[in-house]
Amino acid sequence: MTVAMDHTPALSISGLSKAFGGAVALDDVALDVRVGEVHGLLGQNGSGKSTLIKILSGFHAPEPGGRLSLFGKDVPLPLAAGQFRELGMAFVHQHLGLIPSLSVVENMRLSDFATDDLWRIRWRRECEAVAEIFDHYQLNIDPRVQVANLPQVERCLVAIVRAMEQIAASQSTHGGRGILVLDEPTPFLPRTGIDQLFDLVRQVVAKGASVIFVSHDVEEVMEITDRATILRDGRVAGTVVTAEASHDDFVELIVGRRVEPFHISHAHGLDEAVEVRISHLRGRVVEDLNLSVRKGEVVGLTGLIGAGFEEVPAILSGAQQGQSGTMTLADQMFDLHHLKPAQAIAAGIAYLPADRLAASGAGSLSVVENVALPSIRRFAGALGLNRGAMARWAKDVTTRHDVRPNRPEMALEQLSGGNQQKVLLAKWLEVAPVLLLLDEPTQGIDVGARQQVYEALDQAVNSDTTVICASADYEQLAQICDRVLIFAFGRVIRELTGGDVTKERIAEQCYKSMTTAISRIAG
Repeated sequence: MTVAMDHTPALSISGLSKAFGGAVALDDVALDVRVGEVHGLLGQNGSGKSTLIKILSGFHAPEPGGRLSLFGKDVPLPLAAGQFRELGMAFVHQHLGLIPSLSVVENMRLSDFATDDLWRIRWRRECEAVAEIFDHYQLNIDPRVQVANLPQVERCLVAIVRAMEQIAASQSTHGGRGILVLDEPTPFLPRTGIDQLFDLVRQVVAKGASVIFVSHDVEEVMEITDRATILRDGRVAGTVVTAEASHDDFVELIVGRRVEPFHISHAHGLDEAVEVRISHLRGRVVEDLNLSVRKGEVVGLTGLIGAGFEEVPAILSGAQQGQSGTMTLADQMFDLHHLKPAQAIAAGIAYLPADRLAASGAGSLSVVENVALPSIRRFAGALGLNRGAMARWAKDVTTRHDVRPNRPEMALEQLSGGNQQKVLLAKWLEVAPVLLLLDEPTQGIDVGARQQVYEALDQAVNSDTTVICASADYEQLAQICDRVLIFAFGRVIRELTGGDVTKERIAEQCYKSMTTAISRIAG
């Protein structure tokens, strides 16, 4: 970053604590954010990040004794609901807070429409005003388009610009500077979208605002922040100058120890027997995929977004209809045009989609119910389900998979993202699948939870489960895969094995694959 720093903190916190019953979520936390600074906030799921943000937004009241000041002025705690707006703060959460059925201009001006005494809205003038705002931030977004029709990255940019306009409209913004809190804004964005987001963040701080960037992703924090504070178990583990810290330094502060790069162990060697054979698979994008996978092997599928690799697990599980192709699994052949999820599950195929609460699990159901779904028959008796036995079994499963808090009666949606993923992976590993299909298995989860997911996969492959993993996370693929197939325009352009399965080599080949594919098409 190149912005000159003001030595007066934009935001200063000291002695901030919060307990829920007997559980301490924050313990004597202190944090300073400078004017014109992008300040990272990291930590494992359950480290206290969300609690801190909710105190700043007025959602939670801290324990007595904590102090908050903004631009040198003390602010009494707790904050009232919505008071953050008057104080020059704005929040953009992961789910953005936009209404998809409304237009961009309606979302941008919704709070004004709700509070202003208007008897008539001049829509042309409103659209022109919003277009000028977007021009100011060098964004080419049509104010008239429905938000539901925008790409995810443009929705995110709209939410950030709206937040900045709310700061500017406040009467207490300290010269229009303000503080923007971005709470996990990137997990569902492609790399190009993250670049656009970071460009906008740089514009925001160039205008004098400060940004708190909450994230699980160390590399993103290293790219966009000036300094970063790491929370661990509710306490500040450390605050670092980003340019002076390494990736390993961040990870050690987050986890509390040095973490060695993970690799699937194959403790008994990799079986030479072919477990899965896919022939002439065609989908909406993928074309003529032929692939043989050995028992216990982990094969990664990747490429640039839209290359077609994303749909392979869904087709192989019956969740998406293939146009044609067959899959042979343990001498049983399936027509991928007609394969149904129930058939796939009966054959020992498990599928973990990327969208945890919309496709992989049921957020409103308890952890017990989510874990038990594939195993429900084992608890059925003449008088119905033995719910006591099911609850005891689920408690044992969540204990072995280190789900925190280990309260299986909680709704799945109440857990952090990493713990949700541990629950959903556990439910399939408990049935010992022959083939495990993964779609972005570590998306949106912290480095500590990632290690636990990797360890669970290691146990599975050493019990002869075969894994096919579709992901755009090159580091993850390098750590867990024996082979990686690079896709472009629906076809496999390159296969990486052995020493070539590295993050750098995968990234290089993904970008080169586009040129290679275009050359083949032209030829």
